[in-house]
Amino acid sequence: MKEIRPPEPLDFEAGKPSVFLAGSIEMGAAVDWQAQMAEALRDLDVLVLNPRRAAWDPSWPQSVDFAPFREQVEWELEAQERADLVAFYFAPETKAPVTLLELGLGARRRIVVCCPEGYWRKGNVDIVCRRY
Repeated sequence: MKEIRPPEPLDFEAGKPSVFLAGSIEMGAAVDWQAQMAEALRDLDVLVLNPRRAAWDPSWPQSVDFAPFREQVEWELEAQERADLVAFYFAPETKAPVTLLELGLGARRRIVVCCPEGYWRKGNVDIVCRRY
């Protein structure tokens, strides 16, 4: 397993399957489920695209005009578009509005979704998953 995190370049190896880890982060308040997933995949020949940035600063303005924020969002969008699979996790203790947005963008692609009981919009997620 090879793991890439922003702002590292998205260097894909030919023939190696890739998975983007989309899901609850909540500005660092959510459990680091991405690390758990990467650990579970460590013995596989797979490229893990982990959006959880080590040097994230929650005080950054969320603005297209703020270069580090824009770089993060653009990295995530490109990684999702290029990944063979997008894995979604909706943590019940989070709202995860960006993850909902990402699900909407990727629902017609190759995805896998984990949305446990207790997630505030589980019904919406379930319906989108059943439809697409």
